[in-house]
Amino acid sequence: MNLDDFIRRLQEIHAQNVWIELAALVACVGIAWAVCRWFGRDQPKDSIWFGERTFDGLLFPLLALFLTDMARRFLFDVQPGLVLRIAVSVFLSLAAIRLFARVLRAVFPSSGMVRLIERTVSWLAWIAAVLWIVGLLPAVLAELEDITLAFGKTHVSLRTILEGTLSAGVVLVISLWIATTIEKRILSTAVTDLSMRKVASNALRAILLLIGLLFALSAVGVDLTALSVLGGALGVGLGFGLQKLAANYVSGFVILLERAIRIGDNVKVDGFEGRVTDIKTRYTLVRAGNGRESIVPNESLITSRVENLSLADLKFNITTSIVVGYKSDVAQVQSILCAAATAQPRVLGDPVPVAFLTQFAPDGLEFTLNFWVADPAKGRDNVRSAINIAILEGLRAAKIDIPSPQRVLRIESLAGGDASALPAPL
Repeated sequence: MNLDDFIRRLQEIHAQNVWIELAALVACVGIAWAVCRWFGRDQPKDSIWFGERTFDGLLFPLLALFLTDMARRFLFDVQPGLVLRIAVSVFLSLAAIRLFARVLRAVFPSSGMVRLIERTVSWLAWIAAVLWIVGLLPAVLAELEDITLAFGKTHVSLRTILEGTLSAGVVLVISLWIATTIEKRILSTAVTDLSMRKVASNALRAILLLIGLLFALSAVGVDLTALSVLGGALGVGLGFGLQKLAANYVSGFVILLERAIRIGDNVKVDGFEGRVTDIKTRYTLVRAGNGRESIVPNESLITSRVENLSLADLKFNITTSIVVGYKSDVAQVQSILCAAATAQPRVLGDPVPVAFLTQFAPDGLEFTLNFWVADPAKGRDNVRSAINIAILEGLRAAKIDIPSPQRVLRIESLAGGDASALPAPL
C-alpha cells in the first residue's frame, strides 16, 4: 500500500466501520491480556515472556499482534480496514522493542549500554511503523536500495546493510535469550559448582553467538567461505597486537576449568588480599574487606604467584602490636592481651589468641597479639579496633604504663653561644 492507497482508505472509512474495528481491537487486546494474566500469575518478575506486571513482557504484544492480524484479515473481505492495520504495526513494533529490551536486561542487568540500545531500537521501530502505516515504507526502502557503498570491487546497497544489521541483531538477541534460559533452567540445578557453571555458561553463550552470527551472515547473502581470509587476518592480529587480550581470555577459561581459584575464595595477589566475587572471561574481580575492588587480569593469576587462603586454611590471622613500659609484668600484659581478644565473638577459640614479646623497643617492651577469625569478609579493621580498645582499657585498669615516644637531643657544639645555657635534655 502506498500513500495514495492510504488516502483512499481514509476517504472510504465510515463511522460505523470504525466502531466495528475498535470493538474488534478491544476484544483482541482483552483476550491477549486475559491469557497473559492467567498464565503469568506464578511467573518470576524477571520473566521475558510476562515481565513484571504480566502484560509488559513479550507475550502480550505477540498475542495481540496475532489476534489483531487475524481480525483484520477476517474483516478485510467485508469492509476496508485502517484501525486494525495501524494496530498491527503498533503491536509489531512493540514486540520488537520488548524482545530487545527484556532479553538485554536479563543478560546484562547492570550494563549502561542497554538503555541506549533500547532507545535506539524504539526510535527505529516506531519510525518504521509510521512509514508503513502511511504507505511510505516501500518508497523509503527503494531509495535505500539505490544508495550503494563500495567495498573494493563489491558494491553493497544501504538497504542490504540495514537489513543485515537488523537480522544479525535479532539472531544474536535470540541466541542470548536461549543461552540465558538454559543457564537459569538447566545449569543452575544440574551444575552445583559455581565455577563450573560459569565455564558452561560462557562456553554455551560463545557457541550460540557464533552460530547465530553465521546464520545472520548467511541470511543477508554473505559468502561464508570468505571468512577464511578474515580468520587468517585475525590470527595474525592475535599473534601481534591482541596477544595479551587473547591470553587473558584463554587464562579465564583455564582458571575456571582447573578450579584452582573459585568464586568465593579469599586470595592474595601482588599484596592485595580479598575475596573473589566474579571471574570474567578477561579479568577477575577481587573485593577487599574494606570495600575496595581490584580488577586482576586473568593472565596474572596464571603466570604470577597467587595465595589462595581459602584452600590453605579457613582461619585468617590478624595481628596487633602495643608497647608498654620496661617495668611492666610480662605475664600480666600477655594475659590482658589474650583476654581482650577472647572476649570478641568473632575471634576463634581454636587456635587460641596468643601474645608474644617480640621486641625490646627504644620506648619499652613491644608485644604482638595474634588471633584468628573465620569471616574476614565482614572486616578486619573493625575487630582489630574493638580488641585495641579492650587492650587499652585493660592496661589502664591494671595501671600498666604505656610510654610516650621519647627522644634525646644532644648538641656537642654551638657557634656563637654557650651550650650550657640550653635547657636540659628531654
